Amino acid sequence: MHDLDPALLRVYLRRLGFAAPPPPTLHTLHLLQLRHSAAFAFETLSTLLHLPVPIDLPSVAHKLLVEGRGGYCYELNGLFLALLRRLGFEAQPLTGRVLMGATPGVPPARTHLMARVRLEGRDWLSDVGFGGMVPTAPLALHEAGPQPTPHEPYRLDREGDAFTLRAWVNEAWKALYVFDLAAPAPIDLEVGNWYVSTHADSPFLGRLVAARTGAFCRHTLRGGSYAVHRLGQASMRVELRDADAVIGLLREVFGLRLPAHSQLRQAIAQQWRRPAEDEAAPAQAVAAT
Repeated sequence: MHDLDPALLRVYLRRLGFAAPPPPTLHTLHLLQLRHSAAFAFETLSTLLHLPVPIDLPSVAHKLLVEGRGGYCYELNGLFLALLRRLGFEAQPLTGRVLMGATPGVPPARTHLMARVRLEGRDWLSDVGFGGMVPTAPLALHEAGPQPTPHEPYRLDREGDAFTLRAWVNEAWKALYVFDLAAPAPIDLEVGNWYVSTHADSPFLGRLVAARTGAFCRHTLRGGSYAVHRLGQASMRVELRDADAVIGLLREVFGLRLPAHSQLRQAIAQQWRRPAEDEAAPAQAVAAT
């Protein structure tokens, strides 16, 4: 198993506002999760360009910490899990089935990665990779009722061995994903990532989506449609005029250093010509649209 390179660990911690490794406490976990979703954007530039998405730790660390990119759940939560373990947290991966946008009565595949963290005998769900609806605080797994975060309230409903994560959005509890506490094998993550990054039915293949949190707000991008969702206020939406406007937004708002790919501008421009079926937004990427 690879460990985080010490030099990259220092870069990672600085991005999250720490001059030295913090102690593995619940307070630290709260800070890490809140800062991570603001510092590292959820983005699908690789799948937009039909590029491979390796999820081994050295590749992900290089992409996010050296290349200045973001990623999706297998990358963001994969790197976050490595950080948690490096800091001394007892953390393991979990996988979930995304319910937003899924066909009712048809169980979707396990295509979402998150973390289970045990602290002082209690289990917490920690997730920095659910795009526009990423929870910005750890959630107590066995606590009934709403749980506050710096953004929306969330709750975890349990039925047997299954937990359903819900968020309070537009005056209703919206189901986000369902999961159990079985730890996946590494091959399960490889298969899930292969589906998300290559399968024709993947909600990310050939599509541009991005998300990043701010203070009391969320930024989301789908194709050429940019939105800012502020707590307690109406969302602001802007339809961007062209690929250059999107590229500027990705750099300035989402904080990305874009890949030097000859087809990037063309791939972004094609987002305006996607069919109406894209109105079923990818759950991990867009919130409250």
